[in-house]
Amino acid sequence: MNEITGSPAGSMPEWEKRFRAPRVGLPEWAEDAPDRSLFVSNVTGTYELYAWDRTTGGRRQVTDRPNGTTDGTLSRDGAWVWWFSDTDGDEFGIWMRQPFAGGEDVPAAPGLEASYPAGLALGPGGLAVVGRSTDDEGTSVYVVRPDSQPAEVYRHAESASVGDLSEDGTLVVIEHTEHGDAMHSALRVLSVADGSTAAELDDTDGGRAELGLDCLGFAPVVGDTRLLVGHQRSGRWLPMIWDTATGVETRLAIDLPGDVHAEWYPDGTALLVVHDYQARGEMFRYDLAAGTLARLDTPPGSVSGATARPDGTVEYLWSSAQRPPAVRSTTGAVVLEAPGLRAPESVPVEDAWVEGPGGLIHALVQKPDGEGPFPTVFEIHGGPTWHDSDSFAAGPAAWVDHGFAVVRVNYRGSTGYGREWTDALKHRVGLIELEDIAAVRAWAVSSGLADPRRLVLSGGSWGGYLTLLGLGTQPEAWTVGIAAVPVADYVAAYADEMEALKSLDRTFFGGSPEEVPDRFEASSPLTYVERVAAPVYISAGMNDPRCPIRQIDNYVERLRELDKSHEVYRYDAGHGSLVVEERIKQVRLELAFALKHAGE
Repeated sequence: MNEITGSPAGSMPEWEKRFRAPRVGLPEWAEDAPDRSLFVSNVTGTYELYAWDRTTGGRRQVTDRPNGTTDGTLSRDGAWVWWFSDTDGDEFGIWMRQPFAGGEDVPAAPGLEASYPAGLALGPGGLAVVGRSTDDEGTSVYVVRPDSQPAEVYRHAESASVGDLSEDGTLVVIEHTEHGDAMHSALRVLSVADGSTAAELDDTDGGRAELGLDCLGFAPVVGDTRLLVGHQRSGRWLPMIWDTATGVETRLAIDLPGDVHAEWYPDGTALLVVHDYQARGEMFRYDLAAGTLARLDTPPGSVSGATARPDGTVEYLWSSAQRPPAVRSTTGAVVLEAPGLRAPESVPVEDAWVEGPGGLIHALVQKPDGEGPFPTVFEIHGGPTWHDSDSFAAGPAAWVDHGFAVVRVNYRGSTGYGREWTDALKHRVGLIELEDIAAVRAWAVSSGLADPRRLVLSGGSWGGYLTLLGLGTQPEAWTVGIAAVPVADYVAAYADEMEALKSLDRTFFGGSPEEVPDRFEASSPLTYVERVAAPVYISAGMNDPRCPIRQIDNYVERLRELDKSHEVYRYDAGHGSLVVEERIKQVRLELAFALKHAGE
């Protein structure tokens, strides 16, 4: 038997099938040509963009790059596919475009130099509004028209992003953080013609209140100045309508717990509401005239994306921890499938609620066959403003296949549990999240689920950061640490990361490393590297702009100097890989490391 796969050599184990099974994302459709769609798929073994003509059923691969492509959109008339071209996953590049039916890739916004993307909105007649971010200039926004030079309409040192264009292309909304709080955006509506300010909405009161706003889209009706806005005035995300011409704000009769997001139905008479609560999702139709909310039938699980079609049906991407993702319709049909191998199911997720220092902590648990206590992986999500949900994930399923229980913790900082829960991680960054993880660890051991001698702390991105920080601040708690693309030396990471993340870090810490050095030191894994007792496995992308390689090398060098047990794997990509075989290789290495140090 193969100790990594648990299967006879030469056969494909279930966990690898889950990674190799072709997947498709939720199709986007062109507003003025709804039979033309764009979706992401890994059918070739690398995630790329695909054009889909619904009238003929024809599908065509648009992009083909060694490290994959996922960032793309359609022009309103469906004539062009816009896609973002970076270098080997470094997220720094330019927008390209290609005819929907196929043809040459050409620069979509000639005259704009390479940058990090900061939003894109495409309007009528070839109009585009392009957001850019660079380390030297901050954020800038340009209006791009066919056969004209780009015209700058916005610039600021702090982070910002293009939200949406009005239906007639005369107004554009910018989400900005000029007040210095990168966690809570304000909205500014600009005239596309000259960049003048048409309207402002700022719930932060100039940075004095921690209340954010989110652009959810202009009404899809020519001449309509209403903007659908997400707000946090009730302690969680809820939608409202703001008329940018009159300033009138209309609250909506949506009485649902948890976070509520929405988008317009194409005729502008109703809203498609997606409700995220306690790691599950459901959908509703909100009739604007009647003020009524009607639930749309979806199976228990998570809705990862949804869009209302012109005929009134809704297409959505659904999955659960047990069942693989599918693009479904409210008609009951499966809208889009990839050919070939089907992903095997996994085990369902169970809920655990644990009393923690900041309130009840929600954790999701998957268990292998047999009786506990089990070797257990604490798989910590990234973000940090994100959350684990009852959705299909090949990584946790692979651990379960190898006899591990998996615990995923929606620690303070996670979304979906109210604004106060998300905002709680400030200043004591990383340490607050680890308090919650420690509380869930104690529950997992005391309940008989987890074997305290075989506990793996693991995660990617922010989860990788918390893994390294946890190994140093809680050295007796963990048997093994596995960190993918982590923050390891926070001061060096701040120096090298993209400017938008610098802004976010200043919000988290209350300043830069020069302004609050003690906070950065207290929250940096490098500070505690001498206390690390568990073997450490680290994987890192050589071109990662979010968790850059130099700061990881600094941490690894200290591990080497201190003769700590560790392994490092570096690969030629950015913040993770879009290549299926590369991802499988990484998981295989992680499994081997964990089984070596925490197996029977």
